[in-house]
Amino acid sequence: MALGLDRDVLVFAFPEIHPDAVLRVEFQRTLRVPDDGRRHVLPPGLGRFPLRAVDDLDPARLPAGWKRRGGVAMPMWQAEACWLSFSSPSGYPFLLKVAAGKVNAVNGKPWDNAPDFEDQDYVEVPGQPWLDGFCVEKGVVRQFVAMPLGAGATAEEQITGRAEHGGVQLLAHPLKAALWEARLAERRRWEAEASAVCSMASASSVRACVLSDMGLAPGGSIVQSIAEAQERPDAWDLAARSRCFVHLANSLAWQAIAGEAPPTVPPTAADYARAGLPWFEWYGDRPAKAGSATLAGLKSVVAFGQETGAALVPENEGFEPPEPVRLGPLARSPLEGRW
Repeated sequence: MALGLDRDVLVFAFPEIHPDAVLRVEFQRTLRVPDDGRRHVLPPGLGRFPLRAVDDLDPARLPAGWKRRGGVAMPMWQAEACWLSFSSPSGYPFLLKVAAGKVNAVNGKPWDNAPDFEDQDYVEVPGQPWLDGFCVEKGVVRQFVAMPLGAGATAEEQITGRAEHGGVQLLAHPLKAALWEARLAERRRWEAEASAVCSMASASSVRACVLSDMGLAPGGSIVQSIAEAQERPDAWDLAARSRCFVHLANSLAWQAIAGEAPPTVPPTAADYARAGLPWFEWYGDRPAKAGSATLAGLKSVVAFGQETGAALVPENEGFEPPEPVRLGPLARSPLEGRW
């Protein structure tokens, strides 16, 4: 197996399993939706966060623990939001676990390398194109928002009581190669039949804590479903796995850590909406997984700040949401519209 970076995309590759077994994960900059009691549609992608291999950074400049955990690093401003984008170029299926500070983002339980097939603590790719936040109820997530470790607002601190890990943890398992080969054979047979039909028709038609680590805390509500698993548990090659820790650095510290300037501060959601730019809505064709009672019980960063008197979020201005652009197989819209 191999883990690498390709133009700020994290690439999980399993050439020993199958040449097609490649999973790509992007961290997209985005608008932080207001925590105003509304359920917002999907905010846009504003470009990838820069990702740098920890092994390529000067160890003398790294926060404690980064070198030992390895993985990659990326900068985020305090209270900046992100979403994760998943793709498999060939369509090869993957089981992917996502955690924030060793708290599972799908079911809110402590991190465990083994998949929980009873409670489905993972997403399937393809099938789940994005993950914008913590799964708090069926069809709703609380947006991923960066907070400094030690302030108490991160999901890790609220659930475990400790500011220990921060960052994001990913673990991928590929589908068994024999199953993929069988599906390829079926696809080739179907494509050959379809090609023959098309050939016959062709004649008649044309077709703020500057030096501290960061973690993820729950922000405003977003309408997004976590698709229920379709693959059987024994379809996954659990002997093959690849794991990566993604360290989050406060953008004010990024210059010192990586020797380069961080991305600029993103616009506010209200300013973006006033400019008439698009928001999105995903129309999928899979049933949605139920949310986590543990994650639903977390305080959002706004609620946490109000309770503690800490100024964690610079603005939380609401706005009148526009009609969203509909994406997905049921909407007959291209997936790339969100970018």
